[in-house]
Amino acid sequence: MTNFDLLVIGGGSGGIAAARRAAQHGAKVCLVEKGRLGGTCVNVGCVPKKIMWNAAVLSEHVTAAAQYGFDVSPGDFDWRGFKSKRDAYVTRLNQVYARNLDVAAIHRVQGAARFVDARTVQVGDQRIEAEHVLIATGGAPKIPDLPGAELGFTSDGFFELETRPKHVAVVGAGYIAVEIAGVLNALGSDVMLLLRREHLLRSFDALLRDTLMEEMSRAGVSIASCIHLAAVEKRPDGTLCLLSSDGTEHPGFDGLLWAIGRSPATPGLGLGSAGVELDAEGYVVVDDFQNTNVERVYAVGDVTGRAQLTPVAIAAGRHLADRLFDGKTDSRLDYDCIPSVVFSHPPIGTVGLTEDEAHELYGMDGVKVYTASFTNMFHALTEHKPRTAMKLVTLGPQEKVIGVHVIGLGADEMIQGFAVAVRMGATKADFDRTVAIHPTAAEELVTMR
Repeated sequence: MTNFDLLVIGGGSGGIAAARRAAQHGAKVCLVEKGRLGGTCVNVGCVPKKIMWNAAVLSEHVTAAAQYGFDVSPGDFDWRGFKSKRDAYVTRLNQVYARNLDVAAIHRVQGAARFVDARTVQVGDQRIEAEHVLIATGGAPKIPDLPGAELGFTSDGFFELETRPKHVAVVGAGYIAVEIAGVLNALGSDVMLLLRREHLLRSFDALLRDTLMEEMSRAGVSIASCIHLAAVEKRPDGTLCLLSSDGTEHPGFDGLLWAIGRSPATPGLGLGSAGVELDAEGYVVVDDFQNTNVERVYAVGDVTGRAQLTPVAIAAGRHLADRLFDGKTDSRLDYDCIPSVVFSHPPIGTVGLTEDEAHELYGMDGVKVYTASFTNMFHALTEHKPRTAMKLVTLGPQEKVIGVHVIGLGADEMIQGFAVAVRMGATKADFDRTVAIHPTAAEELVTMR
């Protein structure tokens, strides 16, 4: 049996961040991972997704360049060649993660871990014991329980596609659904987005979701709302037909993507043997300091179901390591006011409360909202003119800014700086006193009236 100060189960963003920070503080660390290092983000999430988004944006910009006067025109996209380069980049990142762990003298074990008790896990024929154990196994995409569901693929399978589907159905309303639908549409696929309810991105501010829905439709994505699927069938010609519970058929697809959410990767861990509590959806229950109900057993990242974003997992893991091994007993991640981006077409940046959330918390009288809607100057000479829209949500007589929401070209980059302002407690007057940078889209956030 091998003994460590910290055993980390899961080599994704949160697990690696915690392991490396703990090792920096002098802890003897073991990290167990059954798949590729880097977890979802590096292998089948943020990294390959952003590269795909970059390619899609370039496709749009080629069209815009021609309208600006350049002698160019969109050509065929070499999906197979692009995939090869993208996969090679991801492989290099896997290697970088491995080197960094080796440099930090972190012991790595390849395999699936299963708890024997709260301090011990079994990996193959190896038994590992540690003073502290961190669960950082992430999550996995869901597949619906309906006939023919296996004929589709998830976001994991999307990155395995060797060719671009020509007619693809994307089922889902969250950020993964709209991101992949937008990428495929921009790269030439005929895309239908099927929503179970009326709106996409339901947890986002209404301005963002309504604007995105309009712009995706204008860009050629077919959006069908309130669709309740009952089955998927493969027709004699090899195409797929989606059957709704009301008998409606949606035929003719050569690709079907399930983007209906993710489940925590807790099955198979043997958490019952450790006595670790799970909620009704299978997520590991943690407090504000990432503690589970079992002493010296912790969890970070998507497996907890809290703010499932890579930087959140990284920050939570580092705070935990600082608390356990650097004497910072109050170190924890503040989960309030976390900025996020949706790499849709156009992109979204958001931080703080939505207008609806603000009204629910503070009532109607204390909340004041400012909005702007315009066409980015980039599109002054283009035929397609996607709309940029912005909203500031403020609170109280001082008009403290408690929400910033942006959709449009550059939203993904500009939101980081404004997130700092919101975190620091900036007011609308602070925004107003800031001299605008002209001509930019971001200036609208400091000139709203």
